[in-house]
Amino acid sequence: MNKQNSIDDKFIFIDLLKQNISKIIVGQEDLIEKIILAILSDGHILLEGLPGLAKTLTIKTASQLINANFNRIQFTPDLLPSDILGTLIFNQQKNDFEMKKGPIFSNIILADEINRSPAKVQSALLEAMEERQVSIGNTTYKLENPFLVMATQNPLDQEGTYPLPEAQVDRFMFKVIINYPDKKEEQKILSRMANFKNKENINPVININEILTARKFLDKIHLSENIENYIIDIIDATRNPENYGLNALKQLVMLGSSPRGSIFLAKSAKSKAFLEKRDYVIPDDIRSIFKDVLRHRIILTYEAEAEEISKDYILNKIIESIPTP
Repeated sequence: MNKQNSIDDKFIFIDLLKQNISKIIVGQEDLIEKIILAILSDGHILLEGLPGLAKTLTIKTASQLINANFNRIQFTPDLLPSDILGTLIFNQQKNDFEMKKGPIFSNIILADEINRSPAKVQSALLEAMEERQVSIGNTTYKLENPFLVMATQNPLDQEGTYPLPEAQVDRFMFKVIINYPDKKEEQKILSRMANFKNKENINPVININEILTARKFLDKIHLSENIENYIIDIIDATRNPENYGLNALKQLVMLGSSPRGSIFLAKSAKSKAFLEKRDYVIPDDIRSIFKDVLRHRIILTYEAEAEEISKDYILNKIIESIPTP
């Protein structure tokens, strides 16, 4: 058996995962792919989209299919850090404090409308995302593995919200923007969901150990020097666009990507190659994910905002200016 067949056979569970998600979710292929990439890459997702676009259903379905623990946390202005992390409760019978773990102790977390809670609550979640642990009292508790947070933001509602600081947003691997389905997808949704008898039973098709095994394989996926230089050039172009013939962008970009951008771009490109059943990364892997990795890592100037220039427009200009290896 050659190497390609070995990849196909050993990790065929990815195809099973995609096929079974598509039985429940109509459309949203980009979101589904980013969830799989984030699980494989050990990253988190910041999701921006209007209500009713199956965000909760998609992530919950994915967690059920990989037999993972799932918790949904609705962020509200009165939420406390202990509501997420857990707290110490005094046990009168034992005459001692015991730990009551919060919903953060799960494999997959949906942080719904994260920007509706104040900074202390946001920081508690984002610290857990970064450190993969929670400290309560004098004890540190490790979180589940795999551990994925998908946080959502409603782009319309501004009242009663607390925007995430840029330094905290940087901890998410992807920022994914989802839109309404087209007419054909809407028709499929109506046909599938209008009849209560058509509800699909969701049974696990893979297990967590297969995900962890796949992660070990990702370390073996080859990232050539040319591809590394390609990633570095893209990141550098967000910081110094004038060095790549993009003088007009200098007045539009206040801050470029942090080093997390290059790290997450490399890791997610390896995962993308894995989904395509390759043991090496190609430029198309980078080009297919770079906007989701970088759109929340660049900060635009007031001039760009006044002219209503989007971050995706800036990123498209950058990728067009970098020679493909």
